[in-house]
Amino acid sequence: MITAIIIEDEKPAARKLERMLGLFADIELVETINSVEEGIDFFRNRKHPDLIFSDIVLGDGLSFDIFEKTPVKSFIIYTTAFDNYTLRAFKLNSIDYLLKPVRQEDLSAAIEKYKTFLPSEQYYNKLNFNELIKKDKPKLSRIVAKIGYNLKIIQTDEISCFFSENKIVYAQTSERVSPTDFTLDELSDVLDSEKFFRVNRQFIININFIKNIHTSPYYKLEMQFQPSEEIAVSREKTKDFKDWIN
Repeated sequence: MITAIIIEDEKPAARKLERMLGLFADIELVETINSVEEGIDFFRNRKHPDLIFSDIVLGDGLSFDIFEKTPVKSFIIYTTAFDNYTLRAFKLNSIDYLLKPVRQEDLSAAIEKYKTFLPSEQYYNKLNFNELIKKDKPKLSRIVAKIGYNLKIIQTDEISCFFSENKIVYAQTSERVSPTDFTLDELSDVLDSEKFFRVNRQFIININFIKNIHTSPYYKLEMQFQPSEEIAVSREKTKDFKDWIN
């Protein structure tokens, strides 16, 4: 039996999710938590469940505050009305991120994904959750950039590179350079590694926008829509870069 809890401050949403989970014979719902304060108290004093269904924005803060203050060994399926917390969610035991209104088929798919992570009992307590989740982690397909007083949705497939300048990370497309709220380390964790590669401390590049590669004396790249004339691959990244492009 899979033990589960719900973290949700909206009573109608909590009741709906309880009904939906009631259709799964192998899931036992042990608690519904309504706030960050209740969540911290639960995880400090109660046995942790196998699975958590968590909203993100609660009345007294973000559910992330619970998991950052009381580290949990539970998998988390986020259920939220907002899609701008994906990067942070990926770092906190997330195996799926369902936008409200949650559909039964999406919930079923997320639970099936959870079951693929289930280990044998003899090493359950030794799990490295982050490494396990990383094997099947969703990839970032779009970002939201603030341009003046407007928000611009940019598909990552349109971005030739991300680069850091004066402690701000920018996304480069054919139309513009847009500032983002991310770090290059965060992006490295969630971008599709088949398309994106961090070539040095300043740049993450998209393989589909490479125009030319100079191999002498070092690897240097010409990119479409790049913010500088050439982008150098750092010496320590050269071997991995050659493997990546082959």
